[in-house]
Amino acid sequence: MASRPRRIALIASSFAPHIGGVEEHVAQVARELATRGDAVEVWTVDRGERPQHPFDERVVVRYLPTPLPARKASNLARFAVQGPGARRAWARAHEEFRPDVLHVHCFGPNGLYALDLHRRFGTPMVVTSHGETRGDDSSIFARSALLRRGLRDAVAAASVVTAPSEYVLTDLRASYGLDGGVVVPNGVDLDVDAAAPPLPTPYLLAYGRLGRMKGFDLLIEAFARVTDAGIPLVIGGDGPEHEALIEQARGLHVHFPGRFTAEQVAGAVDGAVAVVVPSRSEAFGIVALEAWRGAAPLVMTTRGGAAEFMTDGVDALLVDPDDIDALAAALERLLGDAELRARLAAAGRARTADFSWASVAQRYEELYP
Repeated sequence: MASRPRRIALIASSFAPHIGGVEEHVAQVARELATRGDAVEVWTVDRGERPQHPFDERVVVRYLPTPLPARKASNLARFAVQGPGARRAWARAHEEFRPDVLHVHCFGPNGLYALDLHRRFGTPMVVTSHGETRGDDSSIFARSALLRRGLRDAVAAASVVTAPSEYVLTDLRASYGLDGGVVVPNGVDLDVDAAAPPLPTPYLLAYGRLGRMKGFDLLIEAFARVTDAGIPLVIGGDGPEHEALIEQARGLHVHFPGRFTAEQVAGAVDGAVAVVVPSRSEAFGIVALEAWRGAAPLVMTTRGGAAEFMTDGVDALLVDPDDIDALAAALERLLGDAELRARLAAAGRARTADFSWASVAQRYEELYP
């Protein structure tokens, strides 16, 4: 445990009002660290949007510019104008807050600017990867030599590198020169108030960002092969694949209610016959923990870190979502077996206490230099 309060800058690739796993992780960790007596700020990429209300009065959130050079002459010229001002803005944040630790979450342009601060001021840096090298819809690491080099340099310079699963650390070791690394799992809010959204109960439930990596197209194809499902499939969330998924589901009993609040997530899970996570790549899966919290039986992708913390047939059904027939069979099996649903739900619910955000924050504190 930390011997003294620290000043911690959580440097996130994205934050409120945007919703996602990284945003939730950083917000919850910030709250817990503040509760433990640390001074905490969140520094995030300025995407031109702000939340209507501060998420926690104890935590300052700074939205900072992160322009990057690119190959086109027009982009290089734009960076020549914007880059120096962005560096000054980051340096000003550093001078005003005087952090003891720069903790990068989900390496992107935010990580490059944090690495620059580390080099300029010598402030210790911690890097937490959330699977962005494998699970990003835009394949930005495949396209950006600058980000690949920056992540490699940051991994070498960091006091410690963490990830929510060995699945992520293995990629960092193979592709970015990581030696070692520490697993710090995701957490789940155990005290959220449920507010059920208007849905046609009962139903199968999936939700998240509607992007290709989340595999909702695979789930719709599998659902179409389920014989006499008897209940609809609900897919909550929004994202770039929204219209394509609606078109794919035409003629099927599939509902798209849009984005859920945290309270609506809890309410939707409470009313679900089962929760399905069909991701093509999933570093960990906060959705899985939310399903366990709500005592909903879980069908979980094998493509990622899930098998590191759950057991097929005990607290979830694990299936490769690219195997459409296997995914359809898992859905049919679960829908047709009430005893199995009850057993998986009870086993999952019993696991949730292992994944409190307080324990996640404590683990980070223990690792901070």
